[in-house]
Amino acid sequence: MAEISIWWIRRDLRLANNHAITAATSSSNQTIPLFIIDPLLVNSNRTGLKRLEFLYAGLTELDRSLRERGSRLVVRTGEPLEVLRSLIVESGAGRIFVEADYSSYARKRDNNVSQNLPLAITGSPGMADPDQVLKSDGSPYTVFTPYKKSWLSVILPLINHNLPAPEHIQSPKNIFSEDIPEVRKAGVAGQFPPGESEALKRLDIFTRSDNKNISRYSEQRNRMDLEGTSRLSPYLKFGMISADQAVTRAMEVIDSIPGMGDQKGAQTWLSELIWRDFYISIMYHFPLVSEMSFRADLRNIQWVNDRWEFEQWCHGQTGYPVVDAGMRQLDQTGWMHNRARMITASFLVKDLLVDWRWGETWFMEHLIDGDPAANNGGWQWTAGTGTDAAPYFRIFNPVTQGKKFDPEGAFVRRWVPELANVPVNYIHTPWEMPLNIQSDSGCRIGTDYPEPLVEHSYARKRALETYKMAKDVKR
Repeated sequence: MAEISIWWIRRDLRLANNHAITAATSSSNQTIPLFIIDPLLVNSNRTGLKRLEFLYAGLTELDRSLRERGSRLVVRTGEPLEVLRSLIVESGAGRIFVEADYSSYARKRDNNVSQNLPLAITGSPGMADPDQVLKSDGSPYTVFTPYKKSWLSVILPLINHNLPAPEHIQSPKNIFSEDIPEVRKAGVAGQFPPGESEALKRLDIFTRSDNKNISRYSEQRNRMDLEGTSRLSPYLKFGMISADQAVTRAMEVIDSIPGMGDQKGAQTWLSELIWRDFYISIMYHFPLVSEMSFRADLRNIQWVNDRWEFEQWCHGQTGYPVVDAGMRQLDQTGWMHNRARMITASFLVKDLLVDWRWGETWFMEHLIDGDPAANNGGWQWTAGTGTDAAPYFRIFNPVTQGKKFDPEGAFVRRWVPELANVPVNYIHTPWEMPLNIQSDSGCRIGTDYPEPLVEHSYARKRALETYKMAKDVKR
């Protein structure tokens, strides 16, 4: 048994059900829990303050859990290979254990480290390794439904969440650590308290039989005015809870319910977890999606890319209440309801004809659950440019979407306070209010709240023509 090992922490800020820490502690007498602050990541314009705040607060919680077990978190800043090389020389560690990561940058980084240092990669930020779920000819799936069918037969039998947190972790006492940075301006902790214990608490509340959250999931998950989702995405992003812990709980619920109709909510939530693996697989096998549309026939769309209209969208000033509510929720909390993500993305791409990559970048800058694979997959799905995408001619009507998924306007009123007193029959079309009702509600259109940036029926026709022209271009 080696004397000392390093547990290199990246997206696995937890002690339970963690293959890397389990392997490190079982193969050595002492383990150094290490988090490297990589300047290339933290200084990227795609890494916003809210996500950094959540990460650093999560590291603080992880450090507290480690200290309860006789260890502590070691934080170092620098290029990963150099930090690891220096720590090995300093500590005499014989091996580095790490959870896999599959982004293009992560793969290049880990390949560089493994060529120079003894790196052992285990586990995954999802359930499946991207090479585990493939077609019979060895090629990757590009459509979700057959991917899911294969995933259920290949991955589901392999689920194992029975790796307990180590009761005690012996670590060297003389290893220097930097302080965990603080980000004080983002203010997301009230909405999403960080840490493994909070993640497990949310999982329990969502899947517990007595409150019916998961059983109602399929009916309520699209309702922006209800708390119908698990809100676990930030915790899954940073591995404060593992994907297989979530999948295991979903399967426990499914197995405990006798009727297929009653299982629908848990089945739907399980599908959403499988989507995470699907998008990881897509980005792994087709890294070009991070730069361009997956569909070659939609790489030459003639975007309008009006900078002013984009800025109005960013700051929730489009004149369409449900779009503005979603964008302001993102700005204030670092999170947005999934239905609102689809509506706001469709509006930017289809109504304003702004390149989906502008919106993808904005979301990555502001989402605390911002994940390159899931974010890219969601944007390309909505834009109609991706692998398993919505048809390009599917264009969300922001008015009908608002009426259907926020029928009383509670979501809009919460995030767009200018509209708080607008009657329900005008809450999604405030520009239709007569002047006397505008006065009574304290919301004058064009003064207190903007006119719509674009008329939807015109925008829809323009988008269909623009997409058709792109498809008709000869290659």
